[in-house]
Amino acid sequence: MKKSFAIILFLFAFQLVSSQAVYETIKSEKLGATRKLKIQLPRGYSENTDKKYPIVLVFDADYMFEPVAGTLDYYSYWEDVPDVIVVGIKQVEDRYNDTMFSEQNSLPIDSSAKFFEFIGMELIPFIEEKYRTENFRVAIGHGATANFINYYLLKGKPLFQAYIVISPELAPNMTKYMPDRLSKIDSKVFYYLCTASDDIKSVKTGTELLNTLLDKIDNDNLKYNYDLFEGLTHYSVAAQAIPKALSDIFYVYQPITSKEYEREILASDDPPIEYLKTKYELIKELYGVDKTILVNDFKAIAAAIEKKEEYKDYQELGKLARDAYPEALLGQYYLARYYEETGQPKKAMKTYQSSYIFDEIGGLTKDDMIERANRLKADFGY
Repeated sequence: MKKSFAIILFLFAFQLVSSQAVYETIKSEKLGATRKLKIQLPRGYSENTDKKYPIVLVFDADYMFEPVAGTLDYYSYWEDVPDVIVVGIKQVEDRYNDTMFSEQNSLPIDSSAKFFEFIGMELIPFIEEKYRTENFRVAIGHGATANFINYYLLKGKPLFQAYIVISPELAPNMTKYMPDRLSKIDSKVFYYLCTASDDIKSVKTGTELLNTLLDKIDNDNLKYNYDLFEGLTHYSVAAQAIPKALSDIFYVYQPITSKEYEREILASDDPPIEYLKTKYELIKELYGVDKTILVNDFKAIAAAIEKKEEYKDYQELGKLARDAYPEALLGQYYLARYYEETGQPKKAMKTYQSSYIFDEIGGLTKDDMIERANRLKADFGY
């Protein structure tokens, strides 16, 4: 089933992205050459002129761009990831020179050192100047480029905040550099690593060793995930790794799930409203995105309030709903529930009645509000 989903998503990517891609050419002083870029802007980019977007930088864009861009477009449609700007670097003729490393210390050398500087000093500023970007960046590489993106973690201030390292052809010292760096890193970093059961033997061995070392790290700033995909090869693993990695990195951004509801909200001693506020504050902190609270997330917290009988939290939930959806009756409904459960039936009745001028939302209708108001009126003889 997972394999079928990956294939469908992969095909979807090719059909979708071809009509949305923007092509750019950047002249590099560092490289003394030009490089071709493929860029996908998110839906609504032209209309939402005040909105800024994270950057996802795709190395090996000749074959990696479509599956990455298609997956992100699909996930963002369902609000599982934020809208992003996807930037692909074409490397088909330059891959070896871009990714070579010193035999002495495993670090970039000559042409790869220049390529390293090109990314941070020319490409990223070029994208940030031309497009509206947030300060959250994801790097995605496969094979040799998967090894290469690790070098940006060795900088004092990492250029990227998330790394998707697919079946990496690791430089010899990388199994020393990465555990040492990630164990001490003092800013939030997402690191995804994977290999496959039928991967190139040396790649699989190196990746499994790196995972063993990274899995031992105790650092709250590191969000680490690892996968070993069964039955896949060095080249087929990307189709399954890309959606899995993106889902892992943006897990906080995703709508509240039934599992999250049971384990994190109902099982917690903290009020449900606090979970909601913390979740959306964390989204801003991690991804730099001001996300409007989803209607379904409001409904999940309301259900938890009912379950835990924390009715006083309806007041704050109503205020949040008013801010998020000022034209809709959601906030009115929660405030009415607050009044109803805290011994203020007259206020509750009037609040339900006043909901009639607001838009319906999330299954809540004006008729529902009037019915609730009439029931209170009959019960208390108003």
